Amino acid sequence: MSLLTIAIAPVAIILFYIYFRDKYEKEPIRLLLTALVWGCLITIPIFCIERLLTIPVSKMSGIASAAYESMVVAGVTEELFKFLAFMLLFWNNRQFNEKFDGIVYATFISLGFALVENILYVFNQGMGTGVVRAFTAVPAHALFGIIMGYQFALAKFHPSERILRIIIALILPVSLHGIYDFILISGHDLLLLLFIPYIIFLWIFGFRRMRRLSDKSPYRWISGKRSSL
Repeated sequence: MSLLTIAIAPVAIILFYIYFRDKYEKEPIRLLLTALVWGCLITIPIFCIERLLTIPVSKMSGIASAAYESMVVAGVTEELFKFLAFMLLFWNNRQFNEKFDGIVYATFISLGFALVENILYVFNQGMGTGVVRAFTAVPAHALFGIIMGYQFALAKFHPSERILRIIIALILPVSLHGIYDFILISGHDLLLLLFIPYIIFLWIFGFRRMRRLSDKSPYRWISGKRSSL
């Protein structure tokens, strides 16, 4: 198996899963590709900003350094650009016409970023890194996208909660992403023991939100009626 294959495969598998999980009213392929491409493109400003933000790290040490790298350099920068891409591309798009669409578009953007990041990591660090990231970092990016998209969906279709939900759509993925990175960067034995449970928590947290919005799709009844005809 080539390095490129091991880098792309986990992203492709999750992309197809999200696409087929959108059971009742699928999004146009053109828009899904747009989300994916923009997710790839935002890696350029993200990597540039992250490089600048890492300069103060040399003056820090221990937990403070790990917290800054995790929350500010990675969490804030990466999730902020995903958030902005969603707002610019899909918030006012007429195809964002049901709640589950928020999850689809946000996850495709997130996986576009994960695709480029994963290729860089795998080509720099080898096959072993690719295998580990296939079960950790790549799904984590997808889950951050699911969580962001869920909040965008509630903001879009519950106007009374709009401002709060939009704020949460940024803060919650930033926090979860920061915690993920902090566990790894800190290198603390006790925290590392919590890594796998934390990954499991993210899966449960994300999948419950997917199921909740899928079950409430306004197209579910229409789809069910058509299939019975």
